[in-house]
Amino acid sequence: MAEPVQIAGSDYTGKIRNPLGVVGLTFVTLGIYWFFWYYYLNKELAEMGKARNTDELGTSPGTSVLAVTLGAFILVPPFVSVYRTWDRKCKAEDATGQVGMEAGLGFLLTILISPIGMYILQSNLNKVLQAQATGGSALPPGSPAPPIEQLAASAAPFEQPSPAPAPVDEPSPAAESVDQPAPPAAPVDEPSTAAAAVDQPAPPAEQPQHPPQQ
Repeated sequence: MAEPVQIAGSDYTGKIRNPLGVVGLTFVTLGIYWFFWYYYLNKELAEMGKARNTDELGTSPGTSVLAVTLGAFILVPPFVSVYRTWDRKCKAEDATGQVGMEAGLGFLLTILISPIGMYILQSNLNKVLQAQATGGSALPPGSPAPPIEQLAASAAPFEQPSPAPAPVDEPSPAAESVDQPAPPAAPVDEPSTAAAAVDQPAPPAEQPQHPPQQ
């Protein structure tokens, strides 16, 4: 029903559980199994955080159980503990490159519809345990994230410069002179009518006719 899996960087062995089995055992045992399951779930997250030198995944699973048992008498601690458990699960997903349900929505499902919340929480945790066991962690234990400058430098060799635009041919002055139209020819002056009249010879003058002598 549960498959053991080694927590990378730790001597602790977690378990990949059947989500339906978790819900079923909780009903069969009238809720008693839920407290054991809640303790070991937080224990596995805490061991993953310890292997990575961080306390973001929790440090004391016993305190988480006390919050949902004795803390129930003052109402607030159980809600805080359940939300933080979902938040630790989300941070474990970030560390292993997994994607699961958001902490706020998972918290509401666990409070309002507990079986569905338990099923999703265990299913998401199973993926985290499998990813970290197969070396699928996004960051090695205790190593900081690479700076943005290093990522940009590593991506630089893959960027090829764009080719320079081809030069535009400019027309030569000779071609421009050919393309310009020739100026219109000057009009030829035609001789005026008065000048033509002067140039023509005058008709001969008529000689007076004398009557014949008798």
